Amino acid sequence: MQSFFTQDPEQRAAFLSHFTTPQRVAIITHQQPDGDAMGSSLGFQAILSALGHLTQVITPTPYPEFLGWMPGAGQALSCEGPQQAEALAYLAEADWVFILDLSAPSRVKGLEPYLKTFPGKVLLVDHHEEPTISADYVFWDPKAAATCQLIFELVQALDWLPALNLTAAQCLYVGLLTDTGSFRFPSTLPAVHTAAGYFLSLGVSPSLTYRRLFDTQRLGRLRLTGYALAEKLQYLPEYRVAYFVFTQEELNRFGSQQGDTEGLVNFGLSIEGAVMSVIFVEKEDLIKMSFRSVDGFSVSAMAREHFDGGGHHNAAGGRSTLSLADTVQKFLDLLPNYQADLLAQPWLKDPVH
Repeated sequence: MQSFFTQDPEQRAAFLSHFTTPQRVAIITHQQPDGDAMGSSLGFQAILSALGHLTQVITPTPYPEFLGWMPGAGQALSCEGPQQAEALAYLAEADWVFILDLSAPSRVKGLEPYLKTFPGKVLLVDHHEEPTISADYVFWDPKAAATCQLIFELVQALDWLPALNLTAAQCLYVGLLTDTGSFRFPSTLPAVHTAAGYFLSLGVSPSLTYRRLFDTQRLGRLRLTGYALAEKLQYLPEYRVAYFVFTQEELNRFGSQQGDTEGLVNFGLSIEGAVMSVIFVEKEDLIKMSFRSVDGFSVSAMAREHFDGGGHHNAAGGRSTLSLADTVQKFLDLLPNYQADLLAQPWLKDPVH
């Protein structure tokens, strides 16, 4: 199932009619933004700016340090901290809100009431399952590998491709690279490489982008990774499930910053035979969870039904207001209900041609 407003000639024409004159656009993505969230936001901002529109990227929480090199990141405003007043003032005067890489209002933290009462027009571009955000224009496909892929396809459908410059391409390539696991996840279909190829044709360097994202780690983050693999990785062969549990004290020990646990959950799936990997991270007021799986097992359904979350079939997030110990126990108590499905997954399966 998918929804592209551009396939309706009347909707497409109505949307474009607004952009014949300069528009004031607030671009909003989810809290704790990742590469696809920042890539799609900054990339679309660059495109709209090239078309003569006024834009501002607004994030519910600050972006992680390792994404700070991205073009335009330094001008993004966070609603958590001293930039809140400036961000809300811009939003109050905006003609449009572009909501990118975001499926549920709860994922915008303190911005939720402002979005619910926003008087202007709203565009939603997203690839998560079952979006619940109301929008005037929707460009949504849960089979897309990344929201950055959808931005590329939307820009094509609107005939805005000439405005997609090197700055935009660099940002959009980041979203493709991160949300496909460096082009190795099953969602890496031909359309992904079509978009990536176009970005490279504009001058994006794959090797430099990779190094900026993955080879510039702080020593503390690298040591946290070593600690995670040596001390924290647990594996339950009877369920084919790996998991990590981190207390706030452990994160403080390594001087952990936002984004430092990003990607650790994927190590669990590198165990031969593993079908699901989960990470539990203790925060000040809740427990944050990230779920990953392979093949036919849906972590999105599990996160949505039990941990106030959701996302993609093989990658999802969740949260819990229980204690860390109780959250982990709740997860372990659920596993017998999923055992048959987990054990039935083929793990390594050749694609059907």
